[in-house]
Amino acid sequence: MITNILFGVGVAFFGFVLQTSIAGVNRKVVGRVQKRYGPKWYQEFLDIFKLLSKRSVTHGWIFDFGVIMALGGIIGTAMFMPITSDLVAFADFDNFFIFVYLIAVGMLGMAMSASGSGNPLASIGVMRALTTMLAYEVPFMIVVLTIIKLTGTSSVTGIAEFQQLASNNWFMIALPLGGIVGVMSLMGMIGKKPFETYIAPAEIASGPMVEYGGKQLGMLFIMHEITVFIEVSLFVHLFLGGAENVVLFIVKYFLVYTTLNIISSVYGRFKIDQVVLFFYKWPILMAISQAFVAIYLGWVI
Repeated sequence: MITNILFGVGVAFFGFVLQTSIAGVNRKVVGRVQKRYGPKWYQEFLDIFKLLSKRSVTHGWIFDFGVIMALGGIIGTAMFMPITSDLVAFADFDNFFIFVYLIAVGMLGMAMSASGSGNPLASIGVMRALTTMLAYEVPFMIVVLTIIKLTGTSSVTGIAEFQQLASNNWFMIALPLGGIVGVMSLMGMIGKKPFETYIAPAEIASGPMVEYGGKQLGMLFIMHEITVFIEVSLFVHLFLGGAENVVLFIVKYFLVYTTLNIISSVYGRFKIDQVVLFFYKWPILMAISQAFVAIYLGWVI
Protein backbone atom coordinates (compact mmCIF):
# COMPACT_ATOMS: atom_id res chain seq x y z
CA MET A 1 0.00 0.00 0.00
CA ILE A 2 2.84 2.42 0.83
CA THR A 3 4.42 1.64 -2.53
CA ASN A 4 1.11 2.34 -4.27
CA ILE A 5 0.73 5.66 -2.46
CA LEU A 6 4.27 6.74 -3.38
CA PHE A 7 3.67 5.69 -6.98
CA GLY A 8 0.40 7.65 -6.99
CA VAL A 9 2.18 10.77 -5.71
CA GLY A 10 4.72 10.23 -8.48
CA VAL A 11 1.90 10.14 -11.05
CA ALA A 12 0.54 13.44 -9.69
CA PHE A 13 4.04 15.00 -9.85
CA PHE A 14 4.50 13.64 -13.39
CA GLY A 15 1.17 15.18 -14.36
CA PHE A 16 2.18 18.56 -12.94
CA VAL A 17 5.54 18.60 -14.74
CA LEU A 18 4.04 17.34 -18.01
CA GLN A 19 1.13 19.77 -18.10
CA THR A 20 3.16 22.78 -16.96
CA SER A 21 5.80 22.07 -19.61
CA ILE A 22 3.23 21.58 -22.39
CA ALA A 23 1.32 24.66 -21.24
CA GLY A 24 4.54 26.66 -21.55
CA VAL A 25 5.16 25.34 -25.07
CA ASN A 26 1.56 26.14 -25.97
CA ARG A 27 1.98 29.75 -24.90
CA LYS A 28 4.57 30.07 -27.67
CA VAL A 29 2.37 28.16 -30.13
CA VAL A 30 -0.61 30.42 -29.45
CA GLY A 31 1.68 33.43 -29.66
CA ARG A 32 2.75 32.44 -33.16
CA VAL A 33 -0.89 31.84 -34.16
CA GLN A 34 -1.66 35.39 -33.01
CA LYS A 35 1.46 36.75 -34.77
CA ARG A 36 3.47 37.52 -31.65
CA TYR A 37 6.26 35.92 -29.64
CA GLY A 38 5.26 33.99 -26.56
CA PRO A 39 7.30 33.67 -23.34
CA LYS A 40 9.92 30.98 -22.74
CA TRP A 41 8.49 27.46 -22.41
CA TYR A 42 9.59 27.25 -18.76
CA GLN A 43 8.00 30.57 -17.78
CA GLU A 44 5.10 28.70 -16.12
CA PHE A 45 7.53 27.07 -13.68
CA LEU A 46 9.20 30.40 -12.92
CA ASP A 47 5.83 32.03 -12.21
CA ILE A 48 4.75 29.25 -9.83
CA PHE A 49 8.05 29.10 -7.92
CA LYS A 50 8.11 32.89 -7.62
CA LEU A 51 4.59 32.90 -6.15
CA LEU A 52 5.45 30.12 -3.70
CA SER A 53 8.33 32.23 -2.38
CA LYS A 54 6.05 35.18 -1.55
CA ARG A 55 3.87 35.91 1.44
CA SER A 56 0.10 35.85 1.09
CA VAL A 57 -2.85 37.61 2.70
CA THR A 58 -5.47 35.63 4.60
CA HIS A 59 -9.23 36.22 4.85
CA GLY A 60 -9.88 33.67 7.58
CA TRP A 61 -9.46 29.95 8.16
CA ILE A 62 -12.09 28.96 5.55
CA PHE A 63 -10.18 30.90 2.91
CA ASP A 64 -6.90 29.19 3.86
CA PHE A 65 -8.29 25.69 4.41
CA GLY A 66 -10.16 25.75 1.10
CA VAL A 67 -6.90 26.18 -0.82
CA ILE A 68 -5.37 23.18 0.97
CA MET A 69 -8.53 21.14 0.39
CA ALA A 70 -8.55 22.08 -3.31
CA LEU A 71 -4.93 21.14 -3.91
CA GLY A 72 -5.12 17.99 -1.78
CA GLY A 73 -8.31 16.82 -3.48
CA ILE A 74 -6.84 17.24 -6.96
CA ILE A 75 -3.57 15.51 -6.03
CA GLY A 76 -5.60 12.66 -4.54
CA THR A 77 -7.58 12.39 -7.77
CA ALA A 78 -4.45 12.36 -9.95
CA MET A 79 -3.01 9.49 -7.91
CA PHE A 80 -5.61 7.14 -9.44
CA MET A 81 -4.93 8.18 -13.05
CA PRO A 82 -3.41 5.45 -15.27
CA ILE A 83 -0.62 6.48 -17.62
CA THR A 84 -0.55 3.18 -19.49
CA SER A 85 -2.19 -0.17 -18.75
CA ASP A 86 0.88 -1.17 -16.71
CA LEU A 87 1.55 2.18 -15.04
CA VAL A 88 -1.37 2.41 -12.62
CA ALA A 89 -0.87 3.15 -8.92
CA PHE A 90 -4.19 1.61 -7.85
CA ALA A 91 -5.05 -0.92 -10.54
CA ASP A 92 -8.46 -1.86 -9.14
CA PHE A 93 -9.59 1.71 -8.49
CA ASP A 94 -9.13 3.48 -11.83
CA ASN A 95 -12.90 3.66 -12.16
CA PHE A 96 -14.36 6.61 -14.07
CA PHE A 97 -16.86 7.36 -11.31
CA ILE A 98 -14.05 7.56 -8.74
CA PHE A 99 -12.59 10.42 -10.77
CA VAL A 100 -16.00 12.10 -10.94
CA TYR A 101 -16.41 12.00 -7.16
CA LEU A 102 -12.83 12.82 -6.16
CA ILE A 103 -12.34 15.75 -8.51
CA ALA A 104 -15.43 17.34 -6.94
CA VAL A 105 -13.52 17.54 -3.62
CA GLY A 106 -10.94 19.86 -5.17
CA MET A 107 -13.57 21.95 -6.92
CA LEU A 108 -15.63 22.34 -3.75
CA GLY A 109 -12.51 23.34 -1.83
CA MET A 110 -11.82 26.04 -4.39
CA ALA A 111 -15.43 27.24 -4.24
CA MET A 112 -15.41 27.31 -0.44
CA SER A 113 -12.15 29.25 -0.29
CA ALA A 114 -13.13 31.79 -2.95
CA SER A 115 -16.52 32.40 -1.33
CA GLY A 116 -14.80 32.80 2.04
CA SER A 117 -12.81 35.76 0.70
CA GLY A 118 -15.92 37.93 0.84
CA ASN A 119 -15.26 39.44 -2.58
CA PRO A 120 -18.47 39.54 -4.67
CA LEU A 121 -16.48 38.99 -7.89
CA ALA A 122 -15.14 35.73 -6.46
CA SER A 123 -18.68 34.58 -5.62
CA ILE A 124 -19.85 35.45 -9.12
CA GLY A 125 -16.96 33.44 -10.56
CA VAL A 126 -17.81 30.44 -8.39
CA MET A 127 -21.47 30.55 -9.45
CA ARG A 128 -20.42 30.79 -13.10
CA ALA A 129 -18.04 27.83 -12.70
CA LEU A 130 -20.74 25.64 -11.12
CA THR A 131 -23.27 26.69 -13.77
CA THR A 132 -20.82 25.89 -16.57
CA MET A 133 -20.07 22.54 -14.94
CA LEU A 134 -23.76 21.61 -14.94
CA ALA A 135 -23.93 22.60 -18.62
CA TYR A 136 -21.07 20.51 -20.04
CA GLU A 137 -21.29 17.52 -17.69
CA VAL A 138 -24.75 16.39 -18.84
CA PRO A 139 -23.86 15.69 -22.51
CA PHE A 140 -20.41 14.42 -21.49
CA MET A 141 -21.85 11.91 -19.03
CA ILE A 142 -24.34 10.66 -21.64
CA VAL A 143 -21.44 9.92 -24.02
CA VAL A 144 -19.33 8.27 -21.31
CA LEU A 145 -22.26 6.12 -20.15
CA THR A 146 -22.67 5.05 -23.79
CA ILE A 147 -19.00 4.03 -23.85
CA ILE A 148 -19.39 2.12 -20.58
CA LYS A 149 -22.41 0.30 -21.98
CA LEU A 150 -20.52 -0.72 -25.13
CA THR A 151 -17.36 -1.85 -23.31
CA GLY A 152 -19.05 -3.41 -20.28
CA THR A 153 -16.67 -1.71 -17.86
CA SER A 154 -16.24 1.64 -16.14
CA SER A 155 -12.51 1.10 -15.62
CA VAL A 156 -10.52 3.76 -17.46
CA THR A 157 -7.79 1.22 -18.20
CA GLY A 158 -10.39 -1.33 -19.35
CA ILE A 159 -11.97 1.18 -21.75
CA ALA A 160 -8.54 2.06 -23.18
CA GLU A 161 -7.62 -1.62 -23.64
CA PHE A 162 -10.97 -2.28 -25.37
CA GLN A 163 -10.07 0.31 -28.01
CA GLN A 164 -6.60 -1.18 -28.46
CA LEU A 165 -8.04 -4.47 -29.75
CA ALA A 166 -7.40 -4.98 -33.45
CA SER A 167 -11.12 -5.35 -34.15
CA ASN A 168 -12.07 -2.02 -32.52
CA ASN A 169 -11.58 1.65 -33.37
CA TRP A 170 -10.95 4.52 -31.01
CA PHE A 171 -14.25 5.89 -29.71
CA MET A 172 -13.32 9.22 -31.30
CA ILE A 173 -13.84 7.37 -34.60
CA ALA A 174 -16.37 4.70 -33.58
CA LEU A 175 -18.67 7.31 -31.99
CA PRO A 176 -18.04 10.44 -34.10
CA LEU A 177 -20.86 12.51 -32.60
CA GLY A 178 -19.82 11.46 -29.11
CA GLY A 179 -16.22 12.37 -29.90
CA ILE A 180 -17.23 15.87 -30.96
CA VAL A 181 -19.26 16.25 -27.76
CA GLY A 182 -16.22 15.04 -25.80
CA VAL A 183 -14.02 17.70 -27.39
CA MET A 184 -16.50 20.50 -26.65
CA SER A 185 -16.99 19.28 -23.09
CA LEU A 186 -13.23 19.08 -22.54
CA MET A 187 -12.89 22.70 -23.65
CA GLY A 188 -15.47 23.60 -21.01
CA MET A 189 -13.68 21.53 -18.36
CA ILE A 190 -10.31 23.18 -18.83
CA GLY A 191 -11.83 26.64 -19.28
CA LYS A 192 -10.91 27.35 -22.90
CA LYS A 193 -12.69 29.91 -25.03
CA PRO A 194 -15.46 30.18 -26.01
CA PHE A 195 -16.45 28.55 -22.68
CA GLU A 196 -14.13 30.55 -20.43
CA THR A 197 -16.80 32.31 -18.38
CA TYR A 198 -15.71 32.00 -14.74
CA ILE A 199 -12.25 33.61 -14.98
CA ALA A 200 -13.11 36.40 -17.48
CA PRO A 201 -10.35 38.87 -16.41
CA ALA A 202 -11.82 41.80 -18.36
CA GLU A 203 -15.27 41.31 -16.84
CA ILE A 204 -15.01 39.96 -13.29
CA ALA A 205 -11.28 40.44 -12.60
CA SER A 206 -10.43 36.70 -12.74
CA GLY A 207 -13.46 35.70 -10.67
CA PRO A 208 -12.51 33.06 -8.03
CA MET A 209 -8.82 34.05 -8.28
CA VAL A 210 -9.35 37.74 -7.55
CA GLU A 211 -8.28 37.70 -3.86
CA TYR A 212 -5.35 35.29 -4.12
CA GLY A 213 -1.66 36.07 -4.14
CA GLY A 214 1.66 34.66 -3.01
CA LYS A 215 1.79 31.07 -1.82
CA GLN A 216 -1.95 30.54 -2.11
CA LEU A 217 -2.03 31.62 -5.74
CA GLY A 218 0.98 29.41 -6.44
CA MET A 219 -0.82 26.43 -4.89
CA LEU A 220 -3.88 27.13 -7.02
CA PHE A 221 -1.73 27.28 -10.15
CA ILE A 222 -0.37 23.84 -9.25
CA MET A 223 -3.94 22.66 -8.66
CA HIS A 224 -4.98 24.00 -12.07
CA GLU A 225 -2.14 22.26 -13.91
CA ILE A 226 -2.89 18.90 -12.25
CA THR A 227 -6.62 19.33 -12.91
CA VAL A 228 -5.97 19.88 -16.61
CA PHE A 229 -3.72 16.80 -16.60
CA ILE A 230 -6.57 14.70 -15.15
CA GLU A 231 -9.16 15.95 -17.63
CA VAL A 232 -7.02 15.70 -20.76
CA SER A 233 -5.74 12.26 -19.68
CA LEU A 234 -9.31 11.03 -19.24
CA PHE A 235 -10.07 12.17 -22.78
CA VAL A 236 -7.01 10.33 -24.12
CA HIS A 237 -8.04 7.10 -22.38
CA LEU A 238 -11.77 7.31 -23.12
CA PHE A 239 -11.68 8.51 -26.73
CA LEU A 240 -8.17 7.90 -28.12
CA GLY A 241 -7.45 4.39 -26.89
CA GLY A 242 -5.04 5.31 -24.12
CA ALA A 243 -1.41 4.39 -24.77
CA GLU A 244 0.78 1.30 -24.77
CA ASN A 245 3.80 3.30 -23.55
CA VAL A 246 4.62 6.63 -21.91
CA VAL A 247 5.97 8.24 -25.10
CA LEU A 248 2.73 7.54 -27.00
CA PHE A 249 0.71 8.90 -24.07
CA ILE A 250 2.71 12.14 -24.07
CA VAL A 251 2.31 12.51 -27.85
CA LYS A 252 -1.47 12.04 -27.69
CA TYR A 253 -1.70 14.35 -24.67
CA PHE A 254 0.31 17.06 -26.43
CA LEU A 255 -1.76 16.85 -29.62
CA VAL A 256 -5.07 17.06 -27.75
CA TYR A 257 -4.07 19.99 -25.55
CA THR A 258 -2.37 21.90 -28.38
CA THR A 259 -5.36 21.46 -30.69
CA LEU A 260 -7.71 22.85 -28.03
CA ASN A 261 -5.41 25.81 -27.43
CA ILE A 262 -5.23 26.66 -31.11
CA ILE A 263 -9.03 26.50 -31.39
CA SER A 264 -9.37 28.64 -28.27
CA SER A 265 -6.92 31.25 -29.56
CA VAL A 266 -9.16 32.20 -32.50
CA TYR A 267 -12.48 32.35 -30.61
CA GLY A 268 -14.10 35.00 -28.46
CA ARG A 269 -15.77 34.25 -25.15
CA PHE A 270 -19.44 33.33 -24.73
CA LYS A 271 -21.62 34.90 -22.07
CA ILE A 272 -22.63 32.54 -19.27
CA ASP A 273 -26.21 32.20 -20.55
CA GLN A 274 -24.89 31.47 -24.04
CA VAL A 275 -22.71 28.66 -22.67
CA VAL A 276 -25.64 26.99 -20.92
CA LEU A 277 -27.95 27.34 -23.92
CA PHE A 278 -25.25 26.01 -26.24
CA PHE A 279 -24.53 22.83 -24.23
CA TYR A 280 -28.23 22.15 -23.62
CA LYS A 281 -28.92 22.48 -27.33
CA TRP A 282 -26.48 20.89 -29.79
CA PRO A 283 -24.10 18.81 -27.62
CA ILE A 284 -26.90 17.20 -25.61
CA LEU A 285 -28.85 16.47 -28.82
CA MET A 286 -25.74 14.92 -30.38
CA ALA A 287 -25.01 12.89 -27.23
CA ILE A 288 -28.54 11.47 -27.05
CA SER A 289 -28.54 10.71 -30.79
CA GLN A 290 -25.18 8.93 -30.47
CA ALA A 291 -26.41 6.88 -27.52
CA PHE A 292 -29.56 5.82 -29.39
CA VAL A 293 -27.66 4.92 -32.57
CA ALA A 294 -24.91 3.00 -30.75
CA ILE A 295 -26.93 1.17 -28.09
CA TYR A 296 -30.35 0.57 -29.61
CA LEU A 297 -29.44 0.35 -33.30
CA GLY A 298 -25.98 -1.10 -32.80
CA TRP A 299 -24.40 1.25 -35.36
CA VAL A 300 -20.78 1.65 -34.31
CA ILE A 301 -18.01 2.39 -36.81
